[in-house]
Amino acid sequence: MADRTAPRCQLRLEWVYGYRGHQCRNNLYYTAGKEVVYFVAGVGVVYNTREHTQKFYLGHNDDIISLALHPDRSLVATGQVGKDPYVCVWDTFTVHTVSLLRDGHTHGIACLAFSADGQRLASVGLDAKNTVCIWEWKRGKILATATGHSDRIFDICWDPFQQNRLVSCGVKHIKFWALCGNALTPKRGIFGKTGDLQTILCVASAKDDTTYSGALNGDIYVWKGLNLIRTVQAAHGAGIFSMYACEEGFATGGRDGCVRLWDVDFKPITKIDLREAEQGYKGLSIRSVCWRADRILAGTQDSEVFEVMVRDRDKPLLIMQGHSEGELWALDVHPKKPLAVTGSDDRSVRLWSLVDHALIARCNMEEAVRSVAFSIDGSQLALGMKDGSFTVLRVRDMTEVVHIKDRKEVIHEMKFSPDGAYLAVGSNDGLVDVYAVAQRYKKVGECSKSSSFITHLDWSMDSKVLQTNDGAGERLFYRMPMGKHLSSKEEIKGIHWASWNSVLGSEVSGIWPKYSNLSDINAVDANYSSAVLVTGDDYGLVKLYRFPCLKKGAKFKKYIGHSAHVTNVHWSHDLQWVLTTGGADHSVFQWRFLPEGVMNGGLDVNVQDSHGDSNSEESDSDVSDVPELDSDIEQETQINYDRQVYKEDLPQLRQQSREKKQQVGSLKRQRGPEQGLRLHFVHGYRGYDCRNNLFYSQSGEVVYHVAAVGVVYNRQQHSQRFYLAHDDDILSLTVHPLKDYAATGQVGRDPAIHVWDIQTLKCLSLLRGFHQRGVCALDFSADGKSLVSVAIDDNHSIVIWDWKRGEKLATARGHKDKLFVVKCNPMVNDRLVTVGIKHIKFWQHTGGGLTFRRGVFGNLGRLETMMSVCYGRSEALVFSGAATGDVYIWKEPLLLKTIKAHDGPVFSMFSLDKGFVTGGKDGVVELWDDMFERCLKTYAIKRAALSPGSKGLLLEDNPSIRAITLGHGHILVGTRNGEVLEIDKTGPMTLLVQGHMEGEVWGLAAHPLMPVCATVSDDRTLRMWELSANHRMVAVRKLKKGGRCCAFSPDGKALAVGLNDGSFLVVNSDTLEDLVAFHHRREAISDIRFTQDSGKYLAVASHDNFVDIYNVLTSKRVGICKGASSYITHIDWDSHGKLLQVNSGAKEQLFFEAPRGKRQTIRNSELEKIEWASWTCVLGVTCEGIWPTHSDITDVNAASLTKDRMLLATGDDFGFLKLFSYPVRGQYARFKRYVGHSAHVTNVRWALDDSTLLTVGGADTALMIWARERGGGEGEGPLYRDNRPPVDSEESDDDIEEDGGYDSDVAREKTVDYTSKIYAANIREMRGTKPHQQLKELSIEERPPVSRAAPQPEKLQKNNVSKKKKVVEDLVLEHVFGFRGFDCRNNLHYLNDGSEIVYHTAATAIVHSLSTGTQSFYLEHTDDILCLTVNQHPKYKNIIATGQIGGSMSVLLSTTPSIHVWDVMSKQTLSILRCPHGKGVGYVNFSATGKLLLSVGVEPEHTITVWRWQEGARVTSKGGHPDRIFVVEFRPDSDSQFVSVGIKHIKFWTLAGGSLMYKKGVVGSVEDARMQTMLSVAFGANNLTFTGAINGDVYVWRDHYLLRVVAKAHTGPVFTMYTTLRDGLIVTGGKERPTKEGGAVKLWDQEMKRCRAFQLETGQQVECVRSVCRGKGKILVGTKDGEIIEVGEKNAASNLLMNSHTQGEIWGLAAHPSKEMFISASDDGTIRIWDLADKKLLNKVSLGHPAKCVCYSPDGEMVSVGMKNGELLLLLTNSLKMWAKKRDRSAAIQDIRFSPDKRLLAVGSVESTVDLYDLTLGPALNRLGYCKDIPSFVIQMDFSADSRFIQVSTGSYKRQVHEVPSGKMVTDQTVIDRITWATWTSILGDEVMGIWPRNADKADVNCACVSHTGLNVVTGDDFGLVKLFDFPCTEKFAKHKRYFGHSAHVTNVRFSYDDKYVISTGGDDCSVFVWKCL
Repeated sequence: MADRTAPRCQLRLEWVYGYRGHQCRNNLYYTAGKEVVYFVAGVGVVYNTREHTQKFYLGHNDDIISLALHPDRSLVATGQVGKDPYVCVWDTFTVHTVSLLRDGHTHGIACLAFSADGQRLASVGLDAKNTVCIWEWKRGKILATATGHSDRIFDICWDPFQQNRLVSCGVKHIKFWALCGNALTPKRGIFGKTGDLQTILCVASAKDDTTYSGALNGDIYVWKGLNLIRTVQAAHGAGIFSMYACEEGFATGGRDGCVRLWDVDFKPITKIDLREAEQGYKGLSIRSVCWRADRILAGTQDSEVFEVMVRDRDKPLLIMQGHSEGELWALDVHPKKPLAVTGSDDRSVRLWSLVDHALIARCNMEEAVRSVAFSIDGSQLALGMKDGSFTVLRVRDMTEVVHIKDRKEVIHEMKFSPDGAYLAVGSNDGLVDVYAVAQRYKKVGECSKSSSFITHLDWSMDSKVLQTNDGAGERLFYRMPMGKHLSSKEEIKGIHWASWNSVLGSEVSGIWPKYSNLSDINAVDANYSSAVLVTGDDYGLVKLYRFPCLKKGAKFKKYIGHSAHVTNVHWSHDLQWVLTTGGADHSVFQWRFLPEGVMNGGLDVNVQDSHGDSNSEESDSDVSDVPELDSDIEQETQINYDRQVYKEDLPQLRQQSREKKQQVGSLKRQRGPEQGLRLHFVHGYRGYDCRNNLFYSQSGEVVYHVAAVGVVYNRQQHSQRFYLAHDDDILSLTVHPLKDYAATGQVGRDPAIHVWDIQTLKCLSLLRGFHQRGVCALDFSADGKSLVSVAIDDNHSIVIWDWKRGEKLATARGHKDKLFVVKCNPMVNDRLVTVGIKHIKFWQHTGGGLTFRRGVFGNLGRLETMMSVCYGRSEALVFSGAATGDVYIWKEPLLLKTIKAHDGPVFSMFSLDKGFVTGGKDGVVELWDDMFERCLKTYAIKRAALSPGSKGLLLEDNPSIRAITLGHGHILVGTRNGEVLEIDKTGPMTLLVQGHMEGEVWGLAAHPLMPVCATVSDDRTLRMWELSANHRMVAVRKLKKGGRCCAFSPDGKALAVGLNDGSFLVVNSDTLEDLVAFHHRREAISDIRFTQDSGKYLAVASHDNFVDIYNVLTSKRVGICKGASSYITHIDWDSHGKLLQVNSGAKEQLFFEAPRGKRQTIRNSELEKIEWASWTCVLGVTCEGIWPTHSDITDVNAASLTKDRMLLATGDDFGFLKLFSYPVRGQYARFKRYVGHSAHVTNVRWALDDSTLLTVGGADTALMIWARERGGGEGEGPLYRDNRPPVDSEESDDDIEEDGGYDSDVAREKTVDYTSKIYAANIREMRGTKPHQQLKELSIEERPPVSRAAPQPEKLQKNNVSKKKKVVEDLVLEHVFGFRGFDCRNNLHYLNDGSEIVYHTAATAIVHSLSTGTQSFYLEHTDDILCLTVNQHPKYKNIIATGQIGGSMSVLLSTTPSIHVWDVMSKQTLSILRCPHGKGVGYVNFSATGKLLLSVGVEPEHTITVWRWQEGARVTSKGGHPDRIFVVEFRPDSDSQFVSVGIKHIKFWTLAGGSLMYKKGVVGSVEDARMQTMLSVAFGANNLTFTGAINGDVYVWRDHYLLRVVAKAHTGPVFTMYTTLRDGLIVTGGKERPTKEGGAVKLWDQEMKRCRAFQLETGQQVECVRSVCRGKGKILVGTKDGEIIEVGEKNAASNLLMNSHTQGEIWGLAAHPSKEMFISASDDGTIRIWDLADKKLLNKVSLGHPAKCVCYSPDGEMVSVGMKNGELLLLLTNSLKMWAKKRDRSAAIQDIRFSPDKRLLAVGSVESTVDLYDLTLGPALNRLGYCKDIPSFVIQMDFSADSRFIQVSTGSYKRQVHEVPSGKMVTDQTVIDRITWATWTSILGDEVMGIWPRNADKADVNCACVSHTGLNVVTGDDFGLVKLFDFPCTEKFAKHKRYFGHSAHVTNVRFSYDDKYVISTGGDDCSVFVWKCL
C-alpha cells in the first residue's frame, strides 16, 4: 500500500481532563451563560456543569498562561507563552476568535485585564522588562506600552471608576499607572510605616481611589491613592493568590486553602476552608477564585476545580480534576470496558470513565508512576515506578498483589502478553524482565541485547515473540519467555503483532520526516481495523497516518492542543476514542475517532465550524503524491527577489561615503548638467512572474507596470504617462473599485506599497514597515477603504491596511509556500481568500489578526496548486483556477465540484456580472456563464487574428496568459511574453504594447540614420523597435542562444549580434537574415563594434578577455587584442578606425592598434586629444566623477556620450540613470538621476541626433525611451513646457561646499548635545564616600544619657523672624526668571488676544499674564523643554504642545523623550506622546486643522514624526536628514504638506496616508543662490514658502523650486519667521547690529518685498532674536539673551517684559538680610539684583568674567562676589560701586562669607583653601590667615553665631570645623556639638544626613539651606529637584516633599530673610525660581 496521502478519517477533541493550576492565577470564571471557562495546555475550555459538556477554543499554538473575562462576561482574552506570543479574544459561546493581538510581547503574556467599559485590554509580558501594553483590542492596536517593572508582575487591573488608571502588583512592589496619550506613567505605591514592603500577589480596584491587594504574608493591604492606609492582618494564613471583585464585594483565595468573602467595604462575610471539605487534603492551595451570586468557583494548585454553593458552604463539590505538578507518562486502556488509567509523577494512579468523562478512582502511591498496564482480563493493574520497582494492584479495590524491585532505573514500559501468562517490564537499565503471572510474578526471563533504555514493547499474537525499541534507535526481537535474541529476518517477517507501539520498523517509517534521521516521536498506537496510526511527539502534536506507512515523509493530519510533549497515545478498547497525555501540561485529552464513512456522508462536516476535524492541519512534508508542478510555475517559484543592496541601504552607504568624501577635502565637485530627461515611452509589461496586473481606469486608459514604473497607457493616442515614485521592481498592481486609484507593491528590504491617483499620478498613500523582500499580491476591499497585501517573505505574510490613514489593521502568516493571489469578498468586507502553491484558504479579519479555514477537498478533488481565484456573484461561492487547468467551485470552505477549463494552469480569471473570463497557459481566453456550466466563447491568441492597427508582432501563437480584465467592450489580456493585447468581443485582437520576455536585456544599438533601434536579450530574441511616434516592435527574430550585445554598421544596413556562447552573427538589418556567423570564443560576447568610416573592421569583445578584429569585407579575423586580465566590458573605436579603447572587469583601461591588435600605451595628455567615434567606456580621467562613493558595491554598467560631447549618460547596478556634464573630472561629480529601471540599468544609448536616450534594464526586460529636455533658467514664472513641472530628477547627494556664511550661534547649536537628567552626572567632580554610606566612628566618651552639663545649645541661631516659630509645610512655585532663548526658537507665543504670553525655561512652561505680571506654570515635564507651539485652530483654543529632552525622574524608568499637549487655562494634560526620537524633541508644530502634530528629534537621524495627538497615535516616522533639522512646519492651510529646514537642507514633505515622502528643494539656476543652512520658515499664498538662511538672505520657493532670493533680509542669520494667519504679513527676526535703517526684527508684506525694521532698545552691540510672534498691533520678541520684549507696531516702542540670566550656570545666590530682595551671580559674567515683591530685575552689573558666588554683609550694606578666575570683589549695595577687589588665588572662588560681626571675610576656593580677610581696615583687605588641611575643594562655608568658628564642606564629602581667624582645625567632637551656627548651608554633617537620597550613586545633592527659624532645610540636587525636609534631619533617607521645575542641576538654594520665599538657581537652565513658602 503505497498510498502516501493523509488518511481520510479524523479526530475531534471530545473531552479534556485537567485544569492548569500551577504557575497561573485568576484563570477560572463564570461566563454569562453560567458556564465555567478556564484553560489547560494550549486549549481554552468552556465547561457546562449542568449538561456536563465541554467546548474548546483551539486558536493558540502554545501553552495558555493567562485569562481575563470581558465585563460582558461572554468574551474572554487568553494569552500564551512562546517566542512571538499573542493574545486571543474569543467568544465563549461560539468559541470563535473575535480578535488577535500580535507583536506586543516576547516570551509570554503573564496577565491580562479588560477595562471597565470593555474597550481596552491591558497585558503584561514575561520579558525581562515585564512590558505592559494597553490594546484597543477590537482593532488589534497597541495604544501604549511601557516597561512594567524590573521584577515579575503578578496581577494587573483597571480602576472601574477612572477610565485611565490601572494598578499592577508583583515582586516587592505595587504601581499605580496613568494612561495619557500614548504614555503609561507609573507611580510606585508608598508602603510607609503602615506595612512591610513585600510581594503583592493580587489586586482589585474600588471606588474613591481605593485599591485592595493581597500580600505574600496573608494580609490584605488597603491603598488610598498611592499610600498604604491600613492592613487587614492575617486575612489568610499564607499568600493570597487570587482576588475577585464583583457587585457583591470581594472574594479572596490563598495558599492556606481558604476562600473568604468580603463585602464592598472589605468587611468579612464568611470563610470557607476547602482543606476541611470532603475531598480536601492537607496542603491544598487556591490559585483562583470567582464569585457569582450564590456560587463560588475555586481552582487549586493541584488542578482541581471546586464549586461551592453559598448556602451549602460546608459541602464543596469537586467538578473537575486532573493530575497535578509533575510529568504525566503512564497511560493504558481497559481491555473490555471504556476505562482508562493514568499514572503520574504526582504519585497518583487515576481511573477515568470515558463515557461519563469522570474520575472514578484514585490511588496514591509511594513513588512517582511512569508506566501502567492492564492485565488481559482487566482485573489487575501493573504500575512501573520511577525508582525501578513495580507494583501490581487488584482493580476492584486497588489493593496490592505484589511489589517487586529488580532494577534501579525507572520502568518506562510494561505489557502483559496476549495469553495473559507473562508480564514484560522494560526499564531504563536497558533490560526487559519477563515475569510469570500465575507464579506470583516470578521472574522467568530477561532480554539483554539493548545498549540503551527501553522505550517501547510489543507482543506477538501468539505471545511467543517480544519486540523492543530502545533509546539508541534499535529494534530488537526476543523469543519468549526466556528472552533469547532473534536475529533471522525470515522468522521475524511473518509475525503478527498483538499491538503496535513501536516507533521503529518499516511499517512506520512514514512517520519520520524525509531527510532527518530522528524526530521526537514519543508514542504511537496502531488501529488495525481502520488502518490508521496515531502518534504523539515533542512538539505537542497528535498526528494520524495511514498504517502501515512505508515511505518516509508520509502525509498526515495533525491536531494541536497539547502544549509541549505528548508523552503517550492509546486507542480505547473499542477503537471509538484516542487518548493522549501531555507531559508538562499533565492533562489527558480524549478524542473521538471519526472513520472515513462518517465523513463522506457529508454528515459531520460543519460540526462546530470545521472543528469537526479539530483544527487538523495537513502535513507539512513535501507533497509527493501530487503531480510535478507546471514548468512555468516551477520556474516562478525559483525566482529570487533578494538584492545584494537595496535602495533602502543607500542612505547608510551615503553616510559611510560622506566620511570618505570628507577625506577628499574641499575638492570642488563638478556641477551637474543643466539639461534633463523625461521618460517618454516604455516597451515592456511584466508578465513572466506577475498576474492580475492589468486594468482599465475610469477614463478607459490601460494601467499596468514594468520595471519600477507604473504605466498609464492611452489607447487612442498610443501614449503613456508614468508613476515614477517606486525605486525597485513593481511586483503587483490592483485598482480601486472605482477605478480611479491604483495600488502597486514593489521589491525591497522593507518594500513599499503606493496608492496613487491614476489621473494626477500623485501618491495618496505610502504603506511600508511590515513586509519583507517584496509585495506579490494586492487587492482592495469591496468598499475601497482597506487594502490587503501579501509579501514574499518566508511566511508570505498578509497585511490588511487602512490605506488612507496608512495604518496596519491586521496581520497574519499566510502560508509557508508562495501565495499567488489574494481576493477580497465583494459582499462582505472582512472576508478574503488566498490561493497559492498547494493551498486555498478562506480568511476572516478578526481584530488585529486573521483566522482562516482551509479548503476542504473531500472526495471531489485533490489538493492542488491554485493560480487564480474569483468570488461569484452569490456571496458564498468562490471559483479557483488550478495548475491542472480545472476550475474548482467552492462554497466556503467546501469543494462543490471541478470543471475542466484549460490545458495547463488557469493563470487568470475575472468575474463579470453574468459570468467569468478565464485565461490559461494554453493561450486561450474563455467566456463562461455564471456557474461554469457552459463555455460561451473562446478566443485563441494567434498571429493570424491580429488587427492591422497592432503596435507590434506576436512572438508566438498561444502565449501563456497572465492577466485578464474586461471593460469598454473589450477584453484586455497580458501575456507571459510581455505583450498587452486588447480583444474585441467580436474577435479581432490589437497588440498595444510589448517588451522582451523573461531574461536579462543587455544588447542595445541605435540605427545611425533611421528612428529605429535594436535590442537583444537572454530571451533569445533580436528585436527591432520603431522610435518615432509609432513606438512599436517592427521585427523580431529568434536566436539559438541569448545575446548580450549588438551594433549597427555605419550605413545601418548590417547588424552584428554577439551571443552568449561565444559566437556572433551579422544580419541584414531589414530582413534580419544571416549574412555571416563566426564561433571563435567559448564565453559570452560582451561588446561588438563597427569602425566608423565605412564599417571596414568589426571588433568583437568577449568574456574570454580577448578582443577579435574582423575585416568585414573579406569576413576574416585579422587581429586579436591580448593583455586584459579580466573579461572585457566595453570597447570604442576612434573616429579613424585605427585605435581601439578597451575596458575590462578589472577596471583596466587599455588601447590597441587596428587591425593587428598591438597594445599601445597612451598618456593622459594625448588621450584627451583623440577623437572617439563613440564613447561608451566608463574608465579614464574624463569619467572619473561618474563613480559613486560606494562604487565598491555597485558598478556602472554603461555610458553613452552625446555627439556634441556635452552630456554623459550612465546606467548602474542601482537602477539609476544619471546625467553628467562631460568631461566628468574630479571625484564624485554632481549629476541628475532618474529612477525607472529597477535593479540594473544594463545599457544606455543616445539616438535620433541625441534628442532621445534609450535605456534597457537587465532583468526588468524594459526598453525605456527618454526625451532630452533643454534646461532653461527659471525666471519669475518657471518655464514649464506644456505646463508640466520639470521632471524630478533627484539632484545629487549632499554638498560639502561651504555655506553662504558662518555664524557662531548656529555653529554652537549644530553641536549642542542634549543629555537627559537620567545621565545627570555630578555637576561637581566630587570624590569619596557619600555621607549616607560612611560608617560612623563612635566617640570614646559617649555622653551619659542624662547629662549634668548645661543643655545642648541650639544648632542654629534663630533670627527672630516671628514670635511663632512656623514650620514650612509646602512650597509653591510663584515666579520664574528665565526664558530659554539660547538654543531654542519660535518658543514664545501670544495667547488670548495678547493678554498673556506662553514660553518655557528649564522643565517648566510658563503662562505669563501681561496685565497682572503674575505667572502660572505647567510642571508635568521631567526634563528640559526644548520646544513649544500653540494650536492655531479655533476649535483647539489655548492648546499647547511642549517637547522635552529624554529622561525621566523615576530614575531609569523611561528615558524616552516625550511631548505633552496641555490646556493653558486648566494646565490639564490632554495627551502625552512618548517619542521615538532619541535624546529629545527639537521642534513641534500643529497642522492646519489642529488634529495632527509634527515633531522632529535631535538624535543623529533627526526623525520626523507625525502624531494624531488626541489618540496618542503615531501616524508615521521617518529619518529627516543626517544633520540637524531646526524647524518643521505644516503649511498653514494643510494637514499633509509641511516643510523642514536645517543644516544645508530644505525638504518639502507630503504625508501620504501613513508615510512621508519628500522632495529636496531645487535651487536651479537662480543667480547667486546655493543650498545653505536654513534656519526658519514662513508661508505665503499660491504655494510660496520663505526660508531664512544663515547668511541673512531669505529664499522664496514655489512648490520645491527656488523662485528668487530676498538678499540680506538681515545682516546675520535669520533665526525666526512668523506668518500671521489673519493678514499674511510675515515677521522675521535675526542677528543684527542696531542701525538707523536696520533692526533685528522686521515686518514684511505677504510676498516679502517690502519691510519695516524695529530696533530693540536692549543696549547691546549685536541683537540676536530667536523667537517672534505677532499679535494685535504688537510684536513679541524673544532674544538669545533670555529677554522677552514687546514692540508696538505703530510707535516702534519696545517694552521689556522679562529679563533673565543668559547662557551659563548660575552658582551664586544670596538673600538680603532684611529686605525682600536677592542677588544672583552667573557664568554669564553678571550679577543681578532682583525684587521679590514686584518680581522684577532691579539692577545688573556686568563683571566681564564668570561669577561663582555672592554674599550680603550682615547689615546688607555690602555685597561680596567670588569670581571664576580667583578674584574677589566687594561692592556697595546701593550704588553697586566697586569698594575693593583682590586676587590671591588663580582658581575659582566657590563660596564667600561675611562673619556675623562683619569683621572677617572668608573666601573658599577650588584650591582647597579658605582665606580669611580683615574688613575693619577698609578696602585693603589684609589676609589674616587661612585654614589648612582641607582635603578637597571647598563647597560651602558657614560661620558660627559668635564669629569664632567656620564650618567648611568639601568635595571629598568631609565637613570640617576651623577656628577663626587662626584657621586651626577643631577635632574635639564635644566642642563642635556645642557650636551654634549663624547659618547652615552645608550638605554634609550628621544634622543633614537625611537629605541624601538612596540613588545618589550617580548624582549629588549640590546645595542646602536651613530656614531662619531653624525648622526646615531645603536642598537642590543633580536631578533638578528642590526638596523640603525638617531640620535637623539625622535619619537616613528622611521623609520629604519634592518639587519639579528645574532641569538637570539645581546649583544653589536660599530662604529669603523672613522665610516667606525659597529661591533656587539652575545650572543648565540659567533660570532663577522663586517658591512661596506655605
